[in-house]
Amino acid sequence: RIVGAILDYSKLEAGRLSIESVPFDLESTVIDVVDMLAPRAAEKEIPLIFRYAPDAPRNLLGDPGRIRQVLMNLLGNAIKFTHAGNIIIFVQQLGFAQSRAVMRITVLDTGIGIPKDKYPAIFEQFEQANANTYREYGGTGLGLAITNQLVRLMGGQVGLNSREGNGSRVRVTLAMQLAGD
Repeated sequence: RIVGAILDYSKLEAGRLSIESVPFDLESTVIDVVDMLAPRAAEKEIPLIFRYAPDAPRNLLGDPGRIRQVLMNLLGNAIKFTHAGNIIIFVQQLGFAQSRAVMRITVLDTGIGIPKDKYPAIFEQFEQANANTYREYGGTGLGLAITNQLVRLMGGQVGLNSREGNGSRVRVTLAMQLAGD
């Protein structure tokens, strides 16, 4: 996984990572990731709660592999840094912009949280909130850097709200064309 993360980051930095635009089902893509990571959450007795807004479109054009990678990073972090409470994954449509559905995927956890002054740093390569985080939880510090760059490459944005000791809310906003049924 570490080698894969470093290779992906290197490709991103070199401008060699391409983004597909194929028809896919966003709800199924998110469910795949939730299903893959549910055993890790279950080991910690952390419920994963998934909600897909009923009015949000499912069939879109985009890169399901890269969206899956983004969700693996975000949900993996939420599980890693949450010891009690729950994790909520919520998908909604915010509206339309230039004939594209503006979709938001939110991962909300009740984990350790992030100090506000560390927000920018955690999206940089090889960075974590502090040295204690690395010692206690491990990791490369590449997951959020890759996530941020992938989302930008797909024309989207990543947002973060967090309070140390009170969990985090990470939002990915992407505008995608609707796929024909």
